[in-house]
Amino acid sequence: MVEPYSQTEEIQHVVYRILDANLDRAREGLRIIEEWCRFGLNNAQLTLECKHLRQDVASWHTAQMRAARDTMGDAGTELSHPQEEQRTNIKSLLQANFGRVQEAMRVLEEYGKLSHPNMGKAFKQMRYRVYTLESTLLGYQRHQLLLRSRLYLVTSQSESLLSTVEAALKGGLTLLQYRDKIGDDTVRLEQAMKLRQLCHSYGALFIMNDRVDLALAVDADGVHLGQQDMPIAIARQLLGPQRLIGRSTTNSKEMQGAITDGADYIGVGPVYETPTKVGKAATGVEYVSYAAKNSPIPWFAIGGIDPNNINEVIDAGAERVAVVRSLMEAEQPTLVTQYFLSQLYRVKANV
Repeated sequence: MVEPYSQTEEIQHVVYRILDANLDRAREGLRIIEEWCRFGLNNAQLTLECKHLRQDVASWHTAQMRAARDTMGDAGTELSHPQEEQRTNIKSLLQANFGRVQEAMRVLEEYGKLSHPNMGKAFKQMRYRVYTLESTLLGYQRHQLLLRSRLYLVTSQSESLLSTVEAALKGGLTLLQYRDKIGDDTVRLEQAMKLRQLCHSYGALFIMNDRVDLALAVDADGVHLGQQDMPIAIARQLLGPQRLIGRSTTNSKEMQGAITDGADYIGVGPVYETPTKVGKAATGVEYVSYAAKNSPIPWFAIGGIDPNNINEVIDAGAERVAVVRSLMEAEQPTLVTQYFLSQLYRVKANV
């Protein structure tokens, strides 16, 4: 069926309006992401990729599309959603704008086919570049926060689990591992979801103990694996490059193996005897000193560390520690968290 010329012309005008609006939307979203890469992360490579994407989008913005713009007559300018009016943290801001860009590029990919024979293909390729950028950026942010984290709380079973964790987060905790060895998966999944949401609301990382499947199910920032758990290489295939993988180690051989296998960080211990690791002999501070001299990746001394012995561990070379009972059983988790951090950052300041 051949459309009358006037109708064809009107449809083309509408297509131009759609393309114009979504080209603007894509460029605006990319600019918001670019500003964080530039000023928040000081990362030249990510900033440059955002800039190149913006320029590639702009190259398709023709005079005909701009001329079709009708802001006053656009029924969508008055539409809004409550979620658009608030951003709880940088991650939610970035995710919102990545979604905005990806949606705009999908529209440009489809309607672009009606405007230029190569436009659909071009925006399909750009859309995949944005997916890669999102994965890289979120992975980079996780690694940066891992590097900045000095205190790592590993949970134990507690009736006040959520309130204790939130109290620690209020004290400055930025890294949490959910560990539950005896609960069923229904409980683990429910608790993990709540803890992940709580951590992200405070800008902290949430790590799942042992279970790669549950880490994926709740969109955790990573997983922590013991020596008897899944190989790091398999976990990496399942989790992708953007999530964190930690490995427990008790000696130099296990440490070197974890580093070679691609762990993002390692646990070093147990430094002291602890009921959390039944049957495992304490490594003492000697292994802590070895890690301080030989580990090229972030590591956390763990095992029986409390406010009374933390300075002994620090004197042995630790700049990061992981704790369980000393925070989970504390009467005032916020104050204990602040004390641990004050000691760890004092060491950093004196280096």
